[in-house]
Amino acid sequence: RSIRKLFQSKGRFPDEAERNQRSPGNARNKFRMRSIRKLFQSKGRFPDEAELKMEGYDMSRVCVFFGTGYEEIEALTVVDILRRQNIETLMVSVTGEKTVTGSHQISVQMDCLIEDVDFNTVDVIVLPGGMPGTKNLEACGMLMEQVDAFAAAGKTLCAICAAPSILGHRGLLKGKKAIAYPGFEEELTGADVTYEPAVRDENIITGRGMGCAIDFGLLILEYLEDKPASDAMAEKIIYKR
Repeated sequence: RSIRKLFQSKGRFPDEAERNQRSPGNARNKFRMRSIRKLFQSKGRFPDEAELKMEGYDMSRVCVFFGTGYEEIEALTVVDILRRQNIETLMVSVTGEKTVTGSHQISVQMDCLIEDVDFNTVDVIVLPGGMPGTKNLEACGMLMEQVDAFAAAGKTLCAICAAPSILGHRGLLKGKKAIAYPGFEEELTGADVTYEPAVRDENIITGRGMGCAIDFGLLILEYLEDKPASDAMAEKIIYKR
């Protein structure tokens, strides 16, 4: 969507520098841009979304992971904001059950189990906080294996509240700006701890807590698309930053 807007404003396919200003520079997005350029050249115009999907050039896919005792607002706010933007966002259970209950006894039906996820098609992992939800996510070996793989590949990892401690325990925050719920700062091993509602450093996005869930979700949206899209969403949901 962001690249299409840039094309429309310039009347030509944007060059690499222009694309990098609009779109995250991870390997999968760079591959997509090359593919979209080839499709553009063959058609003589920018392909529409249906054509992109038909050719297999799907847009970003986000997985939000739910363990028993997750913080409901932190998890569902991200799902809500990204789905409003038509970004494919899956709610994934790590419990083996399709219904997962949060820390305030709110039960939510998941889209799938972690065993059903093809992580090769996933761009973003989101880890909500809450207790014991954070501990249950960290205890999920399959999820931790993918967190490490995403970090090694430079793919996007997002965590809020207590969940950034998971990244800290795995040594993934060294030299990066990060934040967590008050009292968890010492768990962010090697991080440059900030006190913003949400902060991004390269491929890592962290948020401070439930009251910062909208900032966190909007920052993920900004990373996946661009700041104008994030600002427009904030205005649409009547949120002042």
